[in-house]
Amino acid sequence: MNGPIIETKGLSYFYSLDGQREIRALDNLSLQIYEGEYVCLIGPNGSGKSTLARHLNALLLPAAGEVYVDGLSTALEENRWEIRRRVGLVFQNPDNQIVATTVEEDVAFGLENLGVEPSQILKRVEEALELVEMKPLARHAPHLLSGGQKQRLAIAGILAMRPRCLLLDEPTAMLDPRGRREVLATVRMLNRQEKVTVVHITHFMEETLEADRIIVMDQGRIAYSGTPEEVFSGNLDLEALGLEMPPIPALALALRQAGLPLPLGILHVEQLVECLC
Repeated sequence: MNGPIIETKGLSYFYSLDGQREIRALDNLSLQIYEGEYVCLIGPNGSGKSTLARHLNALLLPAAGEVYVDGLSTALEENRWEIRRRVGLVFQNPDNQIVATTVEEDVAFGLENLGVEPSQILKRVEEALELVEMKPLARHAPHLLSGGQKQRLAIAGILAMRPRCLLLDEPTAMLDPRGRREVLATVRMLNRQEKVTVVHITHFMEETLEADRIIVMDQGRIAYSGTPEEVFSGNLDLEALGLEMPPIPALALALRQAGLPLPLGILHVEQLVECLC
């Protein structure tokens, strides 16, 4: 496996409540995310997922501990612009990241702020739109796009800056099933074909099944880390964490408990059908 592209060491963070009390959002959290890896972060509301995400590209800074991106410490102000270029953050609501009147202008916006040469901007915009399969919509108005297309546009705007890591904070939460499929297919392609490291925060458990690793968070700490097969084997008490098992692993577990000799690690309907037949 490649070396870590992101590393946290003893990371802690507090939110102030009423200017007096402090809420511990992250508690002495240490983790490594490796180059080319697809990691899903899951956990109940308030577990610290989004707070952690904002530390990984220096939008938030640790109260204690350290965060490194490609060996660059977020504690040093001179590193932060480069860190945010290397770790692109896509938010839940794509409308919050759309700023221009056409698709191609929106993708170019970040590059213009980086001072990229105009000839390079044109090339990168075209490449980014090609990657998310939106090149035919280059001259369309963003407000006329579907929810899934808007989110793919937001991803294209990040990709144009050529990040090493794509950080997605609940990117499908506001989308219909078709939009979710579009975005997830794009993210999987970027990871598998373009080797972009992906950190994907989601509350849809079925979205985690394609990940290399799932990190389960609870109360600002890592409660468990493992492959989808390990997380959904039935050995981890997800219900105690306020989480549900995806439908197919849940069905396989129920059938196994009923006495059918099914192997562990069944995640997809095709695997279940093959075993039953």
